[in-house]
Amino acid sequence: MRVLIVGGGIGGLTAALALHARGIESVVCEQASEIRELGVGINTLPHAIKELSLLGLLDDLDRVGIRTSELIYKTARGQPILRQPRGIDAGYEYPQFSIHRGKLQTVLLDAVRARLGDGAVLTGHKLTGFDQDKAGVTARFETPEGEIELRADVMVGADGIHSTIRRHYRGEEGPPSWNGILMWRGATWWPPFLTGRSMIIAGGMKSKLVLYPIGNDPKRPGETLMNWVVCAKIGDGSMPIPGRDDWSRVGTVDEVMTHVDDILSLDEVDLEALISATPENYVYPMCDREPLRRWSWRRVTLLGDAAHPMYPVGSNGASQAILDAVILADCLAELSPVEALKTYEKARRSATTKIVRANRKGGPERVIDLVEERAPDGFDNLNDIANGAELTALVGAYQSMAGFARNQVNN
Repeated sequence: MRVLIVGGGIGGLTAALALHARGIESVVCEQASEIRELGVGINTLPHAIKELSLLGLLDDLDRVGIRTSELIYKTARGQPILRQPRGIDAGYEYPQFSIHRGKLQTVLLDAVRARLGDGAVLTGHKLTGFDQDKAGVTARFETPEGEIELRADVMVGADGIHSTIRRHYRGEEGPPSWNGILMWRGATWWPPFLTGRSMIIAGGMKSKLVLYPIGNDPKRPGETLMNWVVCAKIGDGSMPIPGRDDWSRVGTVDEVMTHVDDILSLDEVDLEALISATPENYVYPMCDREPLRRWSWRRVTLLGDAAHPMYPVGSNGASQAILDAVILADCLAELSPVEALKTYEKARRSATTKIVRANRKGGPERVIDLVEERAPDGFDNLNDIANGAELTALVGAYQSMAGFARNQVNN
């Protein structure tokens, strides 16, 4: 069997590694002329790290990322709501990682080239069309050398929220759905706070902050690469997306500071100084798409953001793409191509649809909104507002639904 993977992101590269581990040949075609370390920080959850560990990548992840030890939810006034251990510190057999998206992609890319050969990843290959018949798929690509055709038994669309393959079957869906929230994201070298592996989510209904370290460098003792995200509700989602829905727009410090004022206090980090010291920040609208009723068309299927783009809430985007890749490889190793894609879709479509819908309601970060709704001016005693059991249950329900509760991972 030969699998053609369109898209060299986290999901596509993981699929190549997972297929190789099961003895299945694949080739990854990436539209960009080179795969560069773009983006900023992401979190990858224990169920996804379990799969990457089984692919032999744990040491490489430790080299470039940080094992998250705890997550602290706070109000905009800096009042703690909930503090939870994470990963190994929470009794999981596998860690949770805070990591630069580009570094994770490079770990995967290096592994693909080392195990499958340099020819397994073809850059500068833009998909222009494809056809399938009873025996396979023929895909056409525009390359610097001209148009070429590649033939495979199966084609996987791992080509992101603007997927060409999804558009082929679904037609023009228009721009992604925007909920009225803009995100400013950046990372810079900064002194660590608390454990040095802590993560904070703070804010209220108008603005939220996500803050965590994503890497260390022995050449920079006493500093960590600090990732920050400021999310601001600037509309109700009824207006068109402001600007392009990609990561190319560079933001300004003044833009971010307008919304930082709504996050009134944070003892752990001087947020204004951190943002001002960041060389560049990037603006992105919080978008997703309506879940699909179908992912697979005989020998062609979708994976990751091409199948289920979701709000970046609950640290699930990259993690779910990794799970897609592994389940897809399992199915292709055991079944005929058409049956494998049906089984893969059945295993993953319903699960990811639930996460997309839960993220639209705030996901686990709903604990912050719940407390602010009940106590907009702060509180003297949190138990008068919401007891720990209620808040823990809210977060725990999301973890179970998304498949990374401890008993789900440690089995």
